[in-house]
Amino acid sequence: MRPAADYRLRAELAVKPDVWDFIEGGAEDERTLAANLRAFDRVRLRPRVLAGVPRADTTVSLFGTTYATPIGVAPTAYHRLVDPEGEVATARGAGAAGALFVAGIFASRTVEDIAAAATSGLWLQLYWLQRRDVLQALAQRAERAGYGAIMLTVDVPRMGRRWRDMRNGFVIGGGVAAVNIDPAVMASAHERDAGSSALARHTADAFDPTLTWTDLAWLRGCTRLPLVLKGILTAEDAVLAVEHGADAIVVSNHGGRQLDGAVASLDALTEVVDAVGGRLPVLFDGGVRRGTDALAALALGARMVLMGRPPLWGLAAGGADGVTGVLRAATDELEHAMVLAGRPTLAALDRSAVRTIGADA
Repeated sequence: MRPAADYRLRAELAVKPDVWDFIEGGAEDERTLAANLRAFDRVRLRPRVLAGVPRADTTVSLFGTTYATPIGVAPTAYHRLVDPEGEVATARGAGAAGALFVAGIFASRTVEDIAAAATSGLWLQLYWLQRRDVLQALAQRAERAGYGAIMLTVDVPRMGRRWRDMRNGFVIGGGVAAVNIDPAVMASAHERDAGSSALARHTADAFDPTLTWTDLAWLRGCTRLPLVLKGILTAEDAVLAVEHGADAIVVSNHGGRQLDGAVASLDALTEVVDAVGGRLPVLFDGGVRRGTDALAALALGARMVLMGRPPLWGLAAGGADGVTGVLRAATDELEHAMVLAGRPTLAALDRSAVRTIGADA
């Protein structure tokens, strides 16, 4: 077993430089990307001793599914950029670890093929496209295929300025495509233009920036699946999510890829948890690299945590086995830390388990 950082070293050697920049990069000066990682450095664990904890239970249940680990796979696009099997391998790897996998709207394998490979929980992430018929069809396909929830990413009225992709003239090529969407909707993602990002142009062409809270009722009417909103960073939006019928929310700044200078996800977590007041589950993503990071987020009120880049490192370095390896290593680190902290279950993790030693400026 090896930590996620070891997979990262192997992954960087395995993929093309422009693809690596696409995975690793953030918006503008990448301050929020760095802040996500720094936030965990300010958290100290408060272990309890003589607690009689020989082992810890990492299982968690959400929407009727029980997972072996609270560490799941966040939605990311185009997994075939780093592995020929793409999201099918990711689903298989997550399933072997007993983890949630959230497949992205821009998956490079069909929602049905991904579902056939999944043996643990599986959700589908959506962006709000101008073509509502495409959204409705995808949500209904996911429901028929056995997905457990729809996750709507709400922090992309336009794509963040990702200078790495712009400098590289990044374009989706090599036979990789978002196969679940009408090719006409995706055409601009495959058109190279030096000095600009094809993905940014595609977002401007295809996404609907006029989306408001009242539009959520339409999406809820398309499917019986629970609706999870990803991209919440403030108490105000957390309250609105509750009022507009969200079934769960994800505290996330899109991995530092949207608004540069936005608050680190971990720094926003307690504000959001307090605003929700237990009325719906709060999930978390942003900078989780190891089990102790997960412990910190869980102690601060998250029900589950999601990893974005590390599963892609595992996929690039070792296919499905690499995904499993990343998730099992992080879960083993979490269980080990829980025992040393004297916390036998996830329910025993509360704010008394951590101390924050300062705030990011």
